[in-house]
Amino acid sequence: MLGQRLEIRQGQGLVITPQLQQAIKLLQLSNLELDAFVEAELERNPLLQREDGEPGGEAEAPAEIVDNGDGAEMTFEDGRVTDSDRTLDARSDDVYGDASPGERTSDRMEDVGTGEAQVGLNDWSRAGSGGGVPDGEGREQPDTRDATLWEHLQAQASQAGFTAADHAIALTLIDMVDEGGYLRGELDEVADRLGIALERVEAVLSICHGFEPTGVMARSVPECLKLQLIERNRFDPAMDCMLANLDLLAKRDLTALKKVCDVDAEDMADMIAELKALTPRPGAGFGGEPAQTVIPDVHVRADPAGGWKVELNGDTLPRLIMDKRYHGVVAAGSRSATEKTFVADCAAQASWLVKSLDQRARTILKVSSEIVRQQDAFLAFGVEFLRPLNLKTVADAIGMHESTVSRVTSNKYVSTPRGVFELKFFFTAAIQSSDGGATHSAEAVRHRIKAIIESETRDGDVLSDDRIVEILNEAGIDIARRTVAKYREALRIPSSVERKRMLKTG
Repeated sequence: MLGQRLEIRQGQGLVITPQLQQAIKLLQLSNLELDAFVEAELERNPLLQREDGEPGGEAEAPAEIVDNGDGAEMTFEDGRVTDSDRTLDARSDDVYGDASPGERTSDRMEDVGTGEAQVGLNDWSRAGSGGGVPDGEGREQPDTRDATLWEHLQAQASQAGFTAADHAIALTLIDMVDEGGYLRGELDEVADRLGIALERVEAVLSICHGFEPTGVMARSVPECLKLQLIERNRFDPAMDCMLANLDLLAKRDLTALKKVCDVDAEDMADMIAELKALTPRPGAGFGGEPAQTVIPDVHVRADPAGGWKVELNGDTLPRLIMDKRYHGVVAAGSRSATEKTFVADCAAQASWLVKSLDQRARTILKVSSEIVRQQDAFLAFGVEFLRPLNLKTVADAIGMHESTVSRVTSNKYVSTPRGVFELKFFFTAAIQSSDGGATHSAEAVRHRIKAIIESETRDGDVLSDDRIVEILNEAGIDIARRTVAKYREALRIPSSVERKRMLKTG
């Protein structure tokens, strides 16, 4: 029988206040986005000012962050040690608490840097400890923007079947690509930085030249056009000669160009028409903002005493204080309820922002220090020594949730003796060991599969995927047959039946 009735139920749930939700979002902002957000807050809040300004009175002492050489150590100016970075640690599914879908309004910081008022930022002083309005964190938001050229290339690199080391080389090269799709930089510098041979960098680049759009990652206009002509099967000695003498074409000196290329007027006209059909800027068709100069958030330097010293880049840290003396003067002069509420809101917002920036900095330092500890072999010996690493390993080591580590590593860069890398660069997949020993990187396993198949001969047996699984298990690699098949297909290696037919036909 259906009917209506009232019930009281007791339950547990995590309710995160709007202040904490916004503090968590500060984690995933890049230093440029954070600086724009801080500038907007300085314009809006009269009680906030930069630490290097002229204070109007007593201000809250900001936290100082230092590193003792073998781990991140956080101390305040008065000597108290704190671990309040844990307050920023929350799972992505926790920020809703027990709110119903109808209560999940949006307080997203979409107006960062615009100077416009942001919803949910001006009413925090009345939020109280009982929770606030969750803002939609954790929901799947459709990404309607166009993929950037770098995202497009990185996605192709992930599917190219590279080993862990070669994948790292490819990502380094992709970072050197400009908006037009050209590779800017010297390959020998990349080789020296990553501690590998120049020939290996050139081999990785040759594979990257097969990425879409055709002609991308070329080092010059002739090379870009050559890659496109090769794909169209229109590259011949005459066209090669024309590409080597594009200066004559630019001068419209067709007589000299025909003589150099050894072609007649009709062939020359056809060759010029083919060149006009090509794209001299293959990356121009992709969306996204123009490339920004990367400013590292963290510096890693060799410690003379041994190990590595991890320090935050002070130039990217906004240093804000709340002017308590000015706050006292303004609060004393407030007469109406509206004025008092406005002053209280500004004071609460200023205090929150100062503390949140401090917590953000310490959390970044803590995560970066653990990543450096895990990947110290790469820093010391080169890209060949990248270890398998995932978010969970770092999160467990520092006592935080994986989503917090993911937020920290988004759009954050670290400067090392081997160059500047995004923090996500250091995360590579791993395959478990069948004997309980050390894990193996997925890229290394792909390389192992490729080597096993390349060892097949015409007189020998062609190895099936099941037999490859057995060989890998004997080598201490625990892997499923479907994973071997997936890696083999990613490497563009035919099945055992097709390989057997190819070997018989030579």
